[in-house]
Amino acid sequence: MLTDDQLLQYSRHLMLPEVDAAGQACWLNSSVLIVGLGGLGSPVALYLATAGVGKLLLVDDDRVELSNLQRQIIHTQARIDEYKVDSAKHAIADVNPLTQVEAFPERLEESRMQELVASVDLVIDCSDNFKTRHALNRVCRAQLKPLVSGAAIRFEGQVSVFDPRVPEAPCYECLYPPDSSVEQNCSNSGVFAPLVGIVGTIQAAEALKVLANVGQPSVGRLLLIDALRMEFHTVKLPKKSSCEVCGD
Repeated sequence: MLTDDQLLQYSRHLMLPEVDAAGQACWLNSSVLIVGLGGLGSPVALYLATAGVGKLLLVDDDRVELSNLQRQIIHTQARIDEYKVDSAKHAIADVNPLTQVEAFPERLEESRMQELVASVDLVIDCSDNFKTRHALNRVCRAQLKPLVSGAAIRFEGQVSVFDPRVPEAPCYECLYPPDSSVEQNCSNSGVFAPLVGIVGTIQAAEALKVLANVGQPSVGRLLLIDALRMEFHTVKLPKKSSCEVCGD
């Protein structure tokens, strides 16, 4: 049962027939793991908190640096040198103090990852390296937890949802086998600041849709974003029978 304050705070979502009180209740009772509190994790964390997601687990071992502020909108100059998860926790408390936040300033080993993934309903990958992405994929697949994946580099971004509860759904390794991945990140390749906002906001939207069973999340599809031309394309992602994680 929503309180009077919650009815007002979430009124614009409650007006949506696809969401209404049932969907809002799903968000209030949901828990989400966000791995990476940089350019993608910033809008993800803020939008999930303002939407009323009940509990957020934040993981990142980095500290806020001046160069981050070009695109990582959850952090401020006053938080430079703080752990990003602690900086994000302060920002979330400002927009929605009722969202519970647990901050983990650490780089996850797979055993620790298994523990945290087991405690949430959904995982959002906002990391910047393939080792973490592949590990999250394996753990989420094993535990049947939906994984919302996003990436952004230079002017190019992508988003997909990998949901092991859907029998025909592919996994991240179907898209990027471990031996085919060329590591790139914002530190060595650069990134257009608004692009990470676009990608992160889409990740947040997909996560909310999955949690409330609203619409059609991007399962089995890859959304490609070209910010230079401002073009969006969707390609189908088939499940590969030869995949070592989800194949037959």
